[in-house]
Amino acid sequence: MRNAAMNKNDLVGVVADKATITKAQAAEAVDAVFDAITSSLKSGEEVRLVGFGTFAVSQRKASTGRNPATGAEIQIPASNQAKFKPGKGLKDAIN
Repeated sequence: MRNAAMNKNDLVGVVADKATITKAQAAEAVDAVFDAITSSLKSGEEVRLVGFGTFAVSQRKASTGRNPATGAEIQIPASNQAKFKPGKGLKDAIN
């Protein structure tokens, strides 16, 4: 089992090897997938990849927090958060 995290360059290398394409072509494909997921999430759509998982956006409400250095209260604005829920195929593959 690897201890290091896979980065984008590692992913591009694996895609290039598995699809028997150049690393430049694999980089374009990986970027296209990331761009498609990002644009769908920005427009409020879920991205469901059957057997892999679902990407979705959830709204985080505004809240009050504390500055750990001073203890002063601060307002944390509302924001959108990307969420990923693994699908059954992915869960089964890693367990």
